Amino acid sequence: MLIHPVTPATLAAVLDTLGGAAAGWAAVQGYKAAAGSVLLVPGPGPAPAAVLFGVPDEGKGDLLAGGALAGLPAGDYAFAPGFAAEEQAAIAFGLGAYRFTRYRSGEQKEQPRLHLADAAMLVRVRRIVTAVAFARDLVNTPANDMGPAELETAATGLFALHGGHARVLRGDTLLSENFPLIHAVGRAADSARAPRLIDCTWGDETHPRVTLVGKGVVFDTGGLDIKPSSSMLLMKKDMGGAANVLGLAHLVMDARLPVRLRVLVPAVENAIAGNAFRPGDILPSRKGLTVEIGNTDAEGRLILADALALADEEAPELLLDMATLTGAARVALGPDLPPFYTADEGLAAALAAHADKVADPLWRLPLWQPYMKYLDSKVADLNNVNQSGAGFAGSVTAALFLSRFVEKAGAWAHFDIFAWTPVERAGKPAGGEGQALRALFSLLSERYPAN
Repeated sequence: MLIHPVTPATLAAVLDTLGGAAAGWAAVQGYKAAAGSVLLVPGPGPAPAAVLFGVPDEGKGDLLAGGALAGLPAGDYAFAPGFAAEEQAAIAFGLGAYRFTRYRSGEQKEQPRLHLADAAMLVRVRRIVTAVAFARDLVNTPANDMGPAELETAATGLFALHGGHARVLRGDTLLSENFPLIHAVGRAADSARAPRLIDCTWGDETHPRVTLVGKGVVFDTGGLDIKPSSSMLLMKKDMGGAANVLGLAHLVMDARLPVRLRVLVPAVENAIAGNAFRPGDILPSRKGLTVEIGNTDAEGRLILADALALADEEAPELLLDMATLTGAARVALGPDLPPFYTADEGLAAALAAHADKVADPLWRLPLWQPYMKYLDSKVADLNNVNQSGAGFAGSVTAALFLSRFVEKAGAWAHFDIFAWTPVERAGKPAGGEGQALRALFSLLSERYPAN
């Protein structure tokens, strides 16, 4: 059946074209064609005759609101001719239809099927929906089934699928290869969950270098600065940065963007044992800077520091990192609006524009250099946490810490994401979430258009 776009101004005309009792039914239901609203119009038989879907007055559609269409009864649907935002609404339909069913027994409920006549559009929509589902699946998988080894398998398998390559450094090899911070954070985990650095590459070496770094803490106890139990409940999602950069990598490779893509994922479990790193320890880093440990629960920035230092060594044209890094970012902006940090004004403007274009919201926060003093240490080059004594600017100071490990990249941006939807709504089922990857893919597609 057809899905008809309507606004308060066009509702009457569309109801007239449907004829029969459509207008009376809409009146009885109190349907006003509000943006994102859905109404099934009954037909002469058991199946509905049509679907009305409210779009904004400007007719551009609403990407997230279109997710409400995923709640339609099982059946076959298509957009009516003249639907102005068909591709955006189809993406939202796919995002809203996502379900994580790996651990649920019994027969799964049949879902509605959306048909797109435009084959090229179908490819683009499927690409986005598949990549976001891939990232969501990784985040939703509990830590007992998503350890460093499983994250490695997911990353290397993805790159193998697209003809890429991978190199993985595990356990004590991290020390001999000069990744002391990654090793220190992950060394307390069981040997089967040894820390590792997953280094994947794809594309022509002569193409512009784009490097993605994702925080891969598969579970975070907080270390010796242990978290309270309530704060551990969602820590399976602490590898959300890795999940999202892998989702973005899938998009880049599937679209065959002309870039030399590199993805670095430091994968660790921040566990507690006799050999765990301690508050007050002073650790070396790959870059040569020494780090005093002010808190073992600020482990994500440590593993990212070594990975960013490696990425920076080959001076990529664009270096992006994503991490579920600070609770301070959630306090400042909530779960749905991730902050990003960059010193590149052009990149910042482009990110904001593409985030708005594809309804993948981002908000720039400043790399405020005066706050760098909060990371001062009396015994090392810097501390891994804010030393102001008041807990000020937690997300900003975390980004400033990371900035100390980047100097050669043409442009760098850091994304402090949540990777989780706490309350379900249209297009965003509760659970693991893809954040920033659609905005970044939009930007990369414009900057490096496929042939």
